[in-house]
Amino acid sequence: MADKVKVTLIKSTIGAVPKNKKTIEALGLTKLHKTVELPNNAATQGALRKVAPYVNVEEA
Repeated sequence: MADKVKVTLIKSTIGAVPKNKKTIEALGLTKLHKTVELPNNAATQGALRKVAPYVNVEEA
């Protein structure tokens, strides 16, 4: 298992549930097609599971 994951915002958060919008912002994703590297831990995996329809995840 990699120690980092690359996360890209692939779907707009317009019309999304406010809780999901806050989760996406907390992950550091502010614009469409922005990519960030995050640590691969339980907290990150849980957040990514909540917003799975909005993001693309790959190992870094």
